[in-house]
Amino acid sequence: MINGFFDVKTSDDQLMSQRRDFLKLGMAGVVGAMIPFTSVNSVLAANNSSAWNISFRNVHTGESFSGVYRVGDKYLPEAFERLNYVLRDFRTDEVFPMDPHIIDVLSIVHRKMDVLDPYEVLSGYRSPKTNSMLGKKAGGVAKNSFHMYGQALDIRIPDYNTKKIRNVAKSVKAGGVGYYPRSDFVHLDTGNVRSWTS
Repeated sequence: MINGFFDVKTSDDQLMSQRRDFLKLGMAGVVGAMIPFTSVNSVLAANNSSAWNISFRNVHTGESFSGVYRVGDKYLPEAFERLNYVLRDFRTDEVFPMDPHIIDVLSIVHRKMDVLDPYEVLSGYRSPKTNSMLGKKAGGVAKNSFHMYGQALDIRIPDYNTKKIRNVAKSVKAGGVGYYPRSDFVHLDTGNVRSWTS
């Protein structure tokens, strides 16, 4: 397991079984049971008693979220209801619980960049059906993508250099950071610390 979620190195049958078990937990139980993300970077430790904000817009639906999703070490289930909906698979309309840690990473990167503009989200949760379809249409889509487990986001900020976003995200050392300059976005996930350019 990675950060309390699923390791991509397990078999397809195990992944689907884990995914079903995860869905059975329900969002309230998942958020209530989550331990706030802490990394060796200790960016979070300095802000552990404060309110955590995030703002983003889904480029495919135009829907947005802007507000507090965590206070101190408590994630807010009502905020995650909205977050999960906005970050759903827009192709299938399937809502899935996002890993609160990926929202923490998103918030930390935004804070470190010291920008006010919200993120644009190109991809949040992806159903297995959507992930398979994208894998057949285009290369570079992982068979067991972190997107299928609510552990990844593809983002950018309008009129802001995505290479700078990538550099800040890498400095946080909180998971995977992929840089896609031709498509103008950065991939963030809560897997092992690693980076790549495609």
